[in-house]
Amino acid sequence: MLKRLLPLAVAGVVTCAAAADAVPRRVISLIPATTEMIFAMGAADRLIAVSSFDKYPPEAAKLPKVGALLDPDTERILSMRPDLVLVYSTQTELKRQLDRAGIPYYSYEHRALPDIMSTVRSVGARIGAAAQADALARSMEQALARVRSSSAGLRRPRTMLVFERDRSSLQNIYVSGGYGFLADLLDVAGGDNVFGDIKQQSVQASTEMILARRPEVIIELRYGESAKQPDPARDRRAWQVLASVPAVRANRVLVLVGDQFVVPGPRIVDAARELQLALHPDARW
Repeated sequence: MLKRLLPLAVAGVVTCAAAADAVPRRVISLIPATTEMIFAMGAADRLIAVSSFDKYPPEAAKLPKVGALLDPDTERILSMRPDLVLVYSTQTELKRQLDRAGIPYYSYEHRALPDIMSTVRSVGARIGAAAQADALARSMEQALARVRSSSAGLRRPRTMLVFERDRSSLQNIYVSGGYGFLADLLDVAGGDNVFGDIKQQSVQASTEMILARRPEVIIELRYGESAKQPDPARDRRAWQVLASVPAVRANRVLVLVGDQFVVPGPRIVDAARELQLALHPDARW
């Protein structure tokens, strides 16, 4: 799923189908990242529905579900009479329907790590929680700066960040390129991205490419359904066919589990710290 989303990604942009001077009180969020932002800034009382993939915080999972990126339940969304809908920029048909109904929407995109904080501020301003949103964004920026500072001066291992592959083999491997919030997270955590020269968020990496790039550390992310039954030992064994790769030879194939790595919201700070500890176990804030 993530490999399809990453190439689409770019920061939050406000697009309104109608004048939106009033503070929204009936907000629908189709984006897990913005849902988490709204909860973290203390404005969850505005939310009346979320996407099918919203699981965090636990309170979000209790809200009505109205579909997601590929299958928004437009009829239900309109019937709930929201005064703001947070949508993906690529949901063209849904935005067209909202335009027809005169319902304002916020068109969301994401690209790099700083854009996450920009989106926090933008969403907060749009829903009448600007001060809380700014405080949240500043706390995130400060925490990320502490992670970066604590990695400064440490040797940066050549790292490959894998966010998708076939569980049973080294097929359909997708890794972070040199652009996007995953690439930025790896940089903050003190790793040198072996695919950093390819300015894309998602790179399909063949075994030949991996052999040529010779990563010293391989980090696999497990999230969503694959996080429910993690099997790090099995994941590491799959890489033994590339025994000449330094990361495999040195037993530095690491598996990190959790949606915090792929949902560009407030928990991205936790993700940065976990990546740092994987790369630099002795790093201290």
